[in-house]
Amino acid sequence: MSKKIPAELVKQLRQATGAGILDCRKALEEADGDLERAAEILREWGIAKAAKKMSREAREGIIGTYVHMGGKMAGMVELNCETDFVARTPEFQQLAHDLAMQVVAARPQYLSREDVPAEVLEREKEILRTQLADSGKPEHIIERIIEGKLNKWFEEVCLLEQPFIKDEEKTIEELIKEHIARLGENIVIRRFARFEVGE
Repeated sequence: MSKKIPAELVKQLRQATGAGILDCRKALEEADGDLERAAEILREWGIAKAAKKMSREAREGIIGTYVHMGGKMAGMVELNCETDFVARTPEFQQLAHDLAMQVVAARPQYLSREDVPAEVLEREKEILRTQLADSGKPEHIIERIIEGKLNKWFEEVCLLEQPFIKDEEKTIEELIKEHIARLGENIVIRRFARFEVGE
């Protein structure tokens, strides 16, 4: 029989995570009242639920915008969800705004690695091969180094793989999954654009 979880602890976890009361109580019971472990459990459950929701159609949403000080740079993101109700929530609108800010600050070129054209990827691999040609390392080691450097490059150029500018511990993809779990709907970045005066 699990021990009784104090309501105050449930309230603390709820404030920290935004999860529902029942989920908070279940997570705390599973974690034997350990607040940090319970938050971890909620994240695991949320990501599992989010993965299921990601197959659902997302046709509603908003255009999030951010204009940098002085009006010299701006970002726009089309962020989709399943219902107009979620699209109007302050949390969804804040997410769209944060993503537009990310586009301005981090200058992504593609949404995901699947969107990188094959010729661009090949050119990047060739540059890396040329750089490593005189290293004297065996071919299989060079291939592994190239793979590692390409993953770093994807983190720079692909929006979903970039570290979130407000919390570099998580990627944009993880940020989206957290919001899917919290808001209970599939959320998709459809497209984005970045503008800079004179560019």
